Amino acid sequence: MLDHRTAPYAALVLRLSLAFFFIAHVYRKFAIIGFDNWWNRLAKDGYADWMLYYTLAAESAGAILLLLGIYSRYVSLFALPVLIAVTHYWATRKGFWFGDGGAEFPFAWTLMLVAQALLGDGAYALRVPALPWERGGAPGNARTN
Repeated sequence: MLDHRTAPYAALVLRLSLAFFFIAHVYRKFAIIGFDNWWNRLAKDGYADWMLYYTLAAESAGAILLLLGIYSRYVSLFALPVLIAVTHYWATRKGFWFGDGGAEFPFAWTLMLVAQALLGDGAYALRVPALPWERGGAPGNARTN
């Protein structure tokens, strides 16, 4: 049974957890390993520039927009392909267990994004205008979270 009193706070905890993970990864790219090192290593490994731009955009959106609760569903869906790819990358190279450098953590992070997309913004989200496909039409189609 869903507890409607606490569900928005569960979505908030999930949203802030995801934002923290994205903030940590963006910080690591710029402050610890260096953006140029990150970019050049992945480019050398054969990743296309558009993939690196997409990864950076998804992580930045996750860091900022999830923290604020802005369009959390869509931000989670936008970041999901990156985490699916990361999960696949580590699963094929190291296996499942994260202690061995595997896919356990990225897989959990991927499932957290799916849960956030299903839950929506949650409590204490900034109120923003509904997107065009969320507006009007039939009753019940308006944005409710």
